[in-house]
Amino acid sequence: MKTVLQNVFSSRTKHLRASEIRDILKITEGRKVISFAGGLPDPHTFPAEDIKQISSEILDKYDYAPLQYTTTAGVTEFRKAIADFSVSRGIRGISYKNVFVSTGSQESIYILGQLLLDPGDILIIEHPTYLAALNSFRLNYPTFIGITLESDGMNMEELEENLKRLYNEGKRVKFLYTIPTAHNPAGVTMSLEKRKHLIELASKYNFLIIEDDAYGHVVFDGEAPPSIKSLDEENRVIYTSTMSKILSPGLRLGWVVADEDIIKEMEMMKQSVDLHSSTFTQYIALEAIKRGVIQKNLPRIRKMYKEKRDLMLDELEKSFPEGCEWSRPVGGMFIFAKVGDKIDTGKLLAESLERGVAYVPGSGFFYDNSGRNTMRLNFSYPTPDEIKEGIRILGDLIKEKS
Repeated sequence: MKTVLQNVFSSRTKHLRASEIRDILKITEGRKVISFAGGLPDPHTFPAEDIKQISSEILDKYDYAPLQYTTTAGVTEFRKAIADFSVSRGIRGISYKNVFVSTGSQESIYILGQLLLDPGDILIIEHPTYLAALNSFRLNYPTFIGITLESDGMNMEELEENLKRLYNEGKRVKFLYTIPTAHNPAGVTMSLEKRKHLIELASKYNFLIIEDDAYGHVVFDGEAPPSIKSLDEENRVIYTSTMSKILSPGLRLGWVVADEDIIKEMEMMKQSVDLHSSTFTQYIALEAIKRGVIQKNLPRIRKMYKEKRDLMLDELEKSFPEGCEWSRPVGGMFIFAKVGDKIDTGKLLAESLERGVAYVPGSGFFYDNSGRNTMRLNFSYPTPDEIKEGIRILGDLIKEKS
């Protein structure tokens, strides 16, 4: 039977890829599975009582404004609060006009890809990188160049060699996308020296930097390095962050700090996407900042995640066979593990799910689908007992296949 849906989709849909993480979450929903798969915060970190109180009070305080349409770039008072809050990541000298509010940081990444990339444009990414950003950028048909990650961030020698080669070939890099702090999925953090070097290279070779700072506030070993944006003197850095890791992902709020001209272009693009992000949740987040709810809650989040990170590292040492390697993150939510060369973690997943454990195969985080013997393990969501049991099961399975 002929379907009316034949030949109706645009060529762009050929680059649409299902998120492996979302697919795994669908599979595990309603099943008794220990999940290391999602990037879910521990629900016990949500300041639920504060959010409940704020929600019940904002209509009295702001009348009907939280229920009304708002400006595309976001509620002005919330944008002002974000500008002030950005000081905690070393970002100073900005106003609300440098702030753009998005529906989660994912929308920011999508809009920036649409604004900045033409087919064939050169985009430098880390290798591996955040899967959802990679899938979003793919829709614009760029030319990817992946730079290897080291324990202290991007391999700067490799980056510089590629930049010199491209310059000599008369080619220009449009932008570089990086997750410098508590990297997702790799779990590494870029050193201050490398951050400064990256800014110098961006100036020398004239490209923009998109800094994804989703985990900058969730560093629990020592002080978080300053954001790359805080080192930016030429407005080359477009900074993105999110409320998902420090307040609640259900609010679906992210933001961008950038040059006013970029903010204006993002605003026009967003008008064609969803008009504006939720007014109601912007007012909740505004009050959470003004009342110090986020600031007071961060030490508790860091303590909880540090304990879980330490536990997972201990269990990996006990259960994973010799020859396996893994990152030792100073913050964030993820450990990235590399198992024996004989094992394809994509193929291993089905058997792991049968035994009651979910993880994310690593190949999806690589633009060229390499890294087939890697996996991302989330430690923020599972309970301590689940971490112990799940890592033991995974370790046994890997030993059997090695």
